Amino acid sequence: MSGTARTVSLTTLNALSVADLSQHLGNVYEHAPWVAAAAAAARPFATTVALHQAMSAAIHQASEAERLAFVRGHPDLAGKAARTGALTADSTGEQASAGLDQLGEAEFAAFHRLNDAYRAKFGFPFIICVRRHTRASILASFEKRLAHAPATELATALDEIDRIAALRLDALVTGEGRLNLAGRLSTHVLDTLAGRSAAGLAIELRELSASGGDRLVARAVTNEDGRTDAPLIAGRPVPIGRYELAFAVGDYFADRGVRVADPPFLDIVPIRFSVAEAEGRYHVPLLITPWSYSTYRGS
Repeated sequence: MSGTARTVSLTTLNALSVADLSQHLGNVYEHAPWVAAAAAAARPFATTVALHQAMSAAIHQASEAERLAFVRGHPDLAGKAARTGALTADSTGEQASAGLDQLGEAEFAAFHRLNDAYRAKFGFPFIICVRRHTRASILASFEKRLAHAPATELATALDEIDRIAALRLDALVTGEGRLNLAGRLSTHVLDTLAGRSAAGLAIELRELSASGGDRLVARAVTNEDGRTDAPLIAGRPVPIGRYELAFAVGDYFADRGVRVADPPFLDIVPIRFSVAEAEGRYHVPLLITPWSYSTYRGS
């Protein structure tokens, strides 16, 4: 089942044969259609949450040897399989969402080094729900988890696999009781010189990286309410990491004929902040004059 597969309703899944159910949900857990088959005994599923719980329970009820073999069936992050196009469609889309398909040679070498060190210590690949992380956050988690004890790390890997499966289910299954997986990042701008919302102000959101590989996430222009027409990130997790919102304050006041110095005292106003909760609601407003600004975290 690919990441672009058509959606299927809970009602349909509850009525399918076990074989057909396994076909529809076979890659929710990577290369493990047996998980869906085992979960079928818990039908009918009243909600997507219940379906996810049943599939997760099947993993955790398997023997230790079965769980270890299952974890070992996952691909490396940004590994050779990704470069040769050997990943499943789901894994390809997930790794691309974090920019792992656009690594420079230095970053690829860092992932390669960490993959090898991790496999040498634990005997299975490093697994993380990449849709919840930026590249910098993934590398930081890699380094941190290398210090874990093997039993702790296996439990962590299984938790991350459950997160991956939840996002795949949310994209695939329609019906009652959706999983709570989405965060939200938004902004608005107030012109405190004029005492009104700042319309027509250009904004850029970038994901920051210590290696210098900053990534553009979104561009927008504020509307009559001083807000963007849509949240900068919504309907999905807000990846854990560091960001910069850049507000074109100088151009905004110049366009309104406000007399300022040449060049203006404030041109681009950058606000740097971090996201620690991928399912959280982050609102980053900006209050501006030609000579000052302030911000805070809203929700």
